[in-house]
Amino acid sequence: MTLTVGTPAPDFSLKTKTPEGLSDITLSSFKGESSVVLLFFPFAFTGVCTEETCSIRDDISSYNNLNAKVLGISVDSPFAQEAMALKENLNFPLLSDFNKDVSTEYGVLYEDFIGFKGVSKRSAFVISKSGEILYAWSSEDPKNLPDFNAIKEVL
Repeated sequence: MTLTVGTPAPDFSLKTKTPEGLSDITLSSFKGESSVVLLFFPFAFTGVCTEETCSIRDDISSYNNLNAKVLGISVDSPFAQEAMALKENLNFPLLSDFNKDVSTEYGVLYEDFIGFKGVSKRSAFVISKSGEILYAWSSEDPKNLPDFNAIKEVL
């Protein structure tokens, strides 16, 4: 079951890959500094996922102005995510939940997604500076995008 508003956001550390190499990003490192928008998506390089990440890229200043960091999360390898980030000129980190632990803990993992086992559902969470979930949304239909205006209103 998807985590709900008002509950503490489970902490995690996930790998990201840039041309400089692999590094870890930990949710709790933002605590007290900024809010965090977590965007789970099914697969790198797919149509709706590219649309979602590019819309965030094009509107990243809105999130920056709201003192929020955006993190994209999928079960893709960090190497596939880096290729997508470079191709699409993304300006926020993509984190690899390759082991599916975070998607499972947040309750947003398909057991079976068109024959693939363990893929992240398209989902969005807003985490407050204090680590509380302020917004939680998840869709069974991967074609549905989060309501970005509602996310920004919460921020």
